[in-house]
Amino acid sequence: MIFAVAALVLAALPLWWPDPYVLSVVASAGIFIIAAISLNLLLGYTGQLSLGHVAFFGVGAYTTALLSLGFDVALPGLDEPWVVAPQPVWLAFASAIAVAGLFGWMIGQLAFRVRGAYFVIVTISFAQVMRMVAINWVDLTEGPMALNNIPPLTFWLPGAGVVELVSKASTYWLVLAVALLSYLLVAALVHSRVGRAMIALRENETLARSMGIPVTHYLRIAAVGAAAIAGAAGGLYAHTVRIIDPDVFMFMFTITMVIMVIVGGKGTLSGPVIGGLLFGLLPELLRGWLAPEVQWMLYGTLMVVILVFMPRGIVPALVRRRTRPARPVQSSTPAVAKEVA
Repeated sequence: MIFAVAALVLAALPLWWPDPYVLSVVASAGIFIIAAISLNLLLGYTGQLSLGHVAFFGVGAYTTALLSLGFDVALPGLDEPWVVAPQPVWLAFASAIAVAGLFGWMIGQLAFRVRGAYFVIVTISFAQVMRMVAINWVDLTEGPMALNNIPPLTFWLPGAGVVELVSKASTYWLVLAVALLSYLLVAALVHSRVGRAMIALRENETLARSMGIPVTHYLRIAAVGAAAIAGAAGGLYAHTVRIIDPDVFMFMFTITMVIMVIVGGKGTLSGPVIGGLLFGLLPELLRGWLAPEVQWMLYGTLMVVILVFMPRGIVPALVRRRTRPARPVQSSTPAVAKEVA
């Protein structure tokens, strides 16, 4: 019921607050909320911290941009350059999700052979490799000069035909639709047998192995799902901003996702959403009131305060407070009786 009411309120936002700037800010925050939802699948439900998660975001952005624009690139061993004509935007977007998921499977094959700090190092290295490819393969990615004029996604409307989603309201509704779909997919996965296996290995991997749970298999499933959803977020970013450069692989983007997940509450479905709304909208709310240096100080202070008083995150703290049993009122009769005796 809460999910349905929240979805309806968010869907009606352009109707009761049609300010283009507000819709643009919320849509941008929504893209990173989708990315945080994908990271939560790994960090929250399998306990694996991926500090290279932005790589899947960037792969999705570059894949959909290149396919929708078309490209030609010379490859070793080929006499003629490889030419790809511009593809329909939705085909390019779906391909971005598939390619990001494929990279997630590849990283799962390699990285899940190790755990802990070694896994973190592998994921960071992967993100840096992808960033170097985006910078240096100029024939394909245009390097620092960026890929621009990326076509927007389209939608068919009765009587109007194919309409480009370029207005702030249509972009907002598109991001909201993808965010809701991502949320529901992760919720369905978490409440399935696969999700219970992920939670089991998060709590005690050795015990999960002893019970016959194929740990690496379920970690790969989580990696593919998380990478695919992050690729969808990157694809939305490319088609809404309509220009991308190697900065989409910035390490700061991963840190932003991690903050959203941990502050909101890792291992909860709504945690990345709450954390994303808080830390995605707070900088914009403070922009007209405080200097940038003060904003970042307040941003960091708020994060520290939340983690000190709510170490498991906002959502688990609220749930625990709501479900905490009331303390029974102690009767004073025994004390009175003792005094009389």
